[in-house]
Amino acid sequence: METVIADAAYEGRFRLAKRYIEEGDVVAFHTETVYGLGANAFSDEAVLKIFALKGRPADNPLIVHVHREYDIKPLIDGEPPYAAALRRAYLPGPLTMVYPSTGKVSKYVSCGLNTLAIRVPSSPTAQEFLREVDLPVAAPSANLSKHVSPVTARHVYDDFNGKIPLILDGGACGGGIESTVLDCTGEVPQILREGLVTREMIASVAGDCKLYRAQTGEKPKSPGMAYKHYSPRCRTAYFTEREGAIRAYDEEKNAGGTPCILCEHGKVPFLGGRETLDLGGTGEEMAQRLYALLRKGERSATLLIGIEPEERGGCMAGVLNRMRRAFGAEHGTEES
Repeated sequence: METVIADAAYEGRFRLAKRYIEEGDVVAFHTETVYGLGANAFSDEAVLKIFALKGRPADNPLIVHVHREYDIKPLIDGEPPYAAALRRAYLPGPLTMVYPSTGKVSKYVSCGLNTLAIRVPSSPTAQEFLREVDLPVAAPSANLSKHVSPVTARHVYDDFNGKIPLILDGGACGGGIESTVLDCTGEVPQILREGLVTREMIASVAGDCKLYRAQTGEKPKSPGMAYKHYSPRCRTAYFTEREGAIRAYDEEKNAGGTPCILCEHGKVPFLGGRETLDLGGTGEEMAQRLYALLRKGERSATLLIGIEPEERGGCMAGVLNRMRRAFGAEHGTEES
């Protein structure tokens, strides 16, 4: 199979994407967060193709994507007033909302749960694609399972060349980390996965917002809850301070390796000229750069060393969640 990267100059790309979706194929498309790997959410066969292509665990639910005018009422069994207010405030945008499901989409989308996660991306490429298709598109991130999420069409191509027919190229993703996933099935909204829409932003509209903590052995309620996730294909180590990172770097270098340190901008001048990848200084910069730098690091480093950023607030909870999972350090901050 030939995999075509279709940018804005590619004539008829959305009609072509619609044809592939209607035929049960899988198409990758740009969103404002990361690229998605989409299929017809009503088709069992098409949804199962996503799991097979990614090597995705069968208990890891998917998110359904729709355009901003799509009527979601037939898909959900009620909506609390705070959820309607949040939709008005933040959609289209990087917020996924989980509702009680009416069971209209494929049972494989929600992996046996009685809920459905719905997202309305703000990317113009995604919106035009979803309007053309005009049905719910189930779409996880367009990367092989547990690999670093893709923020360019080339990242998707690197993982799926020859395996999918089409990538709708919308350029680099501006947000850089996946959407916030919010459980809207209770009296108070509860964040299942942190992202660019923060707890404070949600509480400012809904009046309150809780943060869900997964229990050991519990079935995932949301994508992105695996311990080791978003992971580069090289050895990694993770530290909360630069001294340990420097020791690990020098040991690897002395052993003939090619180490590299991923850290926030303020730490770069204190690393003595060692090879670094600069995440930036703000939460927004770090979110935007994280996955691209993880992919860059895996191509050249024998050991990629992460130093936990000191920056907090805003979207940093989401950045830290992704960074710790990428380095296998979500449940602690020791070397992994």
